[in-house]
Amino acid sequence: MTAPSSAPDTAVVGPIALVRRPSPRVADGLTTHIERQAVDAELAAEQWAGYVAAMRGTGWRTVEVDAADECPDGVFVEDTVVVMGRTAVLTRPGAPSRRAEVAGTGDALRELGFDVRELGAGTLDGGDVMQVGDRVYVGRGGRTDAAGVAALRSAAALLGRTVVAVPLTRVLHLKSAVTALPDGTIIGYPPIVDDPGFFPLFRPMPEEGGAHVVDLGEGRLLIAASAPRSADLLADLGFTPVPVEIGEFEKLEGCVTCLSVRLRTPR
Repeated sequence: MTAPSSAPDTAVVGPIALVRRPSPRVADGLTTHIERQAVDAELAAEQWAGYVAAMRGTGWRTVEVDAADECPDGVFVEDTVVVMGRTAVLTRPGAPSRRAEVAGTGDALRELGFDVRELGAGTLDGGDVMQVGDRVYVGRGGRTDAAGVAALRSAAALLGRTVVAVPLTRVLHLKSAVTALPDGTIIGYPPIVDDPGFFPLFRPMPEEGGAHVVDLGEGRLLIAASAPRSADLLADLGFTPVPVEIGEFEKLEGCVTCLSVRLRTPR
């Protein structure tokens, strides 16, 4: 398996993805909106390595956050932080069992030179936060509460950004339902989007897995291999899909966004 770099290198400035390898207990991860399925921990580790390899193959450097083997959901590292410019706001996950995941993310970001701050109040999962320019959409659902939205709104306002709270009842996280294309269009799978009217530009996707993309730069979009029709649609729009197999993580309500934190070093 291809492994990411294990130590930060603050001398390099460019696209970086924080990742955390799956816990041996990944099969015990939480599920909320879907029926529990058996997860193959060995296959999950292989798929994670493939995900990391796909990012590195498109020019991203990966930095591995310290392992959290006691946390079954630790691989979903995006939930532990919201990064806005050079400011990193550590979250307070809505599931108490996940709060031990946060410290390692903070340590990695401090080593990379980010201004690391605490959320301050409430609960908030990073997967509920979608940033489009200076607008920050936050899913108000089962993992992110009103106090968490308010705390992030205060932090974002200091950075010249506006938080928009979005109702969320059909899926675990906001980015389980919608993500943004590089041109600002919001894509989503209509059956799991509470109200597409919250977004000025909305394009429906034909598969649930097609609602989740990661902008890799230069028109390339990381997308789950489970969404081939969506990949074809995006290709027809002039983008370059980069499919990756993440089926074991999809069994845990995971998607391509939650397996990494995308950032650039501030130095």
